[in-house]
Amino acid sequence: MAEIKDPENTIIMETTKGKVVIQLLPDLAPGHVARIKELTREGAYDGVVFHRVIEDFMAQTGDVQYGKTGGKDFNPARAGMGGSEKPDLKAEFSNMSHVRGTCSMARSQMPNSANSQFFICFTDAPWLNKQYSVWGQVVEGMENIDKIKRGEPVRDPDTIVSMKVAADVAA
Repeated sequence: MAEIKDPENTIIMETTKGKVVIQLLPDLAPGHVARIKELTREGAYDGVVFHRVIEDFMAQTGDVQYGKTGGKDFNPARAGMGGSEKPDLKAEFSNMSHVRGTCSMARSQMPNSANSQFFICFTDAPWLNKQYSVWGQVVEGMENIDKIKRGEPVRDPDTIVSMKVAADVAA
C-alpha cells in the first residue's frame, strides 16, 4: 500500500472490486471533507451501492438512505434519491479540475444540495469544473474503480464494503 502521509485526511475504501485509497483535500472543501469523515466514522457508507456508473465518465455512490444494503430504507429502485439525515452542505467550488480519480460531491440542480452522495471520475470531466465540490483524489486503487459494474441504474451493483478514515485503522 502507498505510504499514507496524513492518516486523518486519508480514506481507505474497500469495494467489492478491491481497495481504494483517497487523499482528502480539507484546504479545498473543509465542510465536505468533514461530512465525508463524519459519515465514514459512523459507518454510514459501509454496504452502500454504486448506483449510477457511466462508462468514460464516473461511478456514483453514497446514498446512505436508499442505497445501503441491509439498511432499513434500502430500495434499489430509489438508490440515488436519498442522502443522510444531516443538513445539505453549502457548495465549496474550487479551481481544482475534475480529472481521473477526482472525488466530488453529487448534488441536484441546486448548488447547495450536496449531502452524502459522491462520485469518482473515470476520466477528465472539465465541464464539471467549478460546479461541483471536489473533496478528494484517488491515490491508489483506481484500477478497482475501473472494474465497477456500469449502468443507470446498475443491475446487481458493486458496493462499498467498508470505508474508514486511515487514522482509525490499526496498523
